[in-house]
Amino acid sequence: MKKEDFTTTILVDATPQKVFDAINNVRGWWSENIDGDTDKLNSTFLYHYQDVHRAKIKIIESVPGKKVVWQVLDNYFKFTTDKTEWKNTHIQFEIFEKEGKTGIRFTHIGLVPEYECFKVCHDAWTHYIQDSLKELIETGKGRPTPQEAVAASVLTSSLNDLNAATTKSICHRLLIEAPAEKVYEALTTEKGLAGWWTPDTKAKPEVGSIARFAFGPDYFKEMKIETLEPYSKVQWRCLKAFEDWVGTTLTFELEPHKKGTVLFFHHDGWKAYTPEFASCTHDWGLFFRSLKFLCETGKGFPYPDFNK
Repeated sequence: MKKEDFTTTILVDATPQKVFDAINNVRGWWSENIDGDTDKLNSTFLYHYQDVHRAKIKIIESVPGKKVVWQVLDNYFKFTTDKTEWKNTHIQFEIFEKEGKTGIRFTHIGLVPEYECFKVCHDAWTHYIQDSLKELIETGKGRPTPQEAVAASVLTSSLNDLNAATTKSICHRLLIEAPAEKVYEALTTEKGLAGWWTPDTKAKPEVGSIARFAFGPDYFKEMKIETLEPYSKVQWRCLKAFEDWVGTTLTFELEPHKKGTVLFFHHDGWKAYTPEFASCTHDWGLFFRSLKFLCETGKGFPYPDFNK
């Protein structure tokens, strides 16, 4: 019978001991929101992601340079019918040597397609192992979920702000079947933005920086990056564009969903329902189709192909 536990493998140019140490540096590749020791046999640590996911995990096997195994003692998901999916599953890291390199075979034993959380967990684990853990080993810096400053219901607060506003807003809400980590990357990195909005993009994921987006030889927009809350919120303020755009704010808010991520977008500060407002409402819908395809399939439809 074919095993269906989620598994993924990476190869790196590093010693088995360096790989072992990186695996145990859980805050360096998975999440900074962890309490407890992550590198001692029989220790227990607590993981949380906003109010969406909590887990209590025990290290039940630790063989330097060879293997690490965790047992999930307890688990809570906000978005599944069975809130305790993952409970009593095992998370295993096997270290091996192949063709002069060191490999990690990651297996989440018990995480199977029948689980309601399987798709989003599949995609999230793929990101954290294939990208974040690999980068931690090879460069010394991974891409863990950052320390949470506050826990907030971003969608509710934003809707309240919109209801109180006197200016006009363009709003879109859509489900993207990809983890929040991948959607956030598409909204913040030069490569990601070029993949769904316009290929002629200059941008850095840094608060206070100015991003430039060109649409043909004669027109461009400049946005100041106002807010970056990893995997939760991105906000820009328009500095240069058509007159109606200047001074408006563009906010992208992400909320985890059992199938991926819900994106709530609002483009606020429009003074009136102008022809440009109507045109942008339509165009944003097409560009978000492009974003959805990029995150789900790896290929979007950026300008000038967004309306084909």
